[in-house]
Amino acid sequence: MDLDALLPEYDVSDEVAVTVAASPERAFAALLDVDLIALGRARPLIGVLGALRMLPEILSHLLHGEPVPDAPERMRLLDTAGQPAADGGWTLLAEEPRAVALGLVGRFWRPVIEYRDVAAAEFTDFDEAGWAKTVYALTAEPLPGDRTLLRGVMRTATTDEHARRWFRRYWTFGVGPGAHMLVEGLLDEARQQAERTLVAVR
Repeated sequence: MDLDALLPEYDVSDEVAVTVAASPERAFAALLDVDLIALGRARPLIGVLGALRMLPEILSHLLHGEPVPDAPERMRLLDTAGQPAADGGWTLLAEEPRAVALGLVGRFWRPVIEYRDVAAAEFTDFDEAGWAKTVYALTAEPLPGDRTLLRGVMRTATTDEHARRWFRRYWTFGVGPGAHMLVEGLLDEARQQAERTLVAVR
C-alpha cells in the first residue's frame, strides 16, 4: 500500500501497530470483520469518544426539528465506504489482498463536521481551499513464525493555511490522542478475534 501515492504531503501523521499470533490472511480477515458499533459498546472509553464527537450533530438535528438518524445495528470497516459522503462516509481509495486505504475530506474542526464528496480518482489532487484530507491505511504484514503485524497509518493534509491553523488546533486539543486510541482499539479487537479463531480451529 503506497501511502505516498495517495497523500505524498501531509500536516500530521499517526501510526498504531499490534503483533498478532495468526497468519496475515486470518488477521486481516478479522480486522475487516470487527463490528465498530459493538467495539464502542465493549470498550467504554472508545464509546464515549465516539458519542462526544456525535453530540453536536445530534443537537443540531434536534434544534432544527429534524429526526435524529438511527444508528446502524452493525458497522464494519468497509461498510463505512458505503455511507453517503454527507454523513461522513469514507471513500475506498485502494484495496489489496492484505491492505485497504480509506479517505475522508472534511472540515473536521467544526462543531458539526462538514464533509465533502470527493471521488477516489480525484482524492490525491483535490486542493480546494478550506478543507482537510485524511487517509487511513490498514495493513497486515507477515512476521516470522506465522505471526502478523497489523498496522494502521493515518495522514491528514490541509489545503490552505486557514484550514491548517484550524486543523492543528483541533488535532492538538485532544483529538489526536483520541483518534490514536480508536485505531488502537480496532487493531487490538482484530488481534483478539484472529487469535480466538485460531484457537477454535486448532
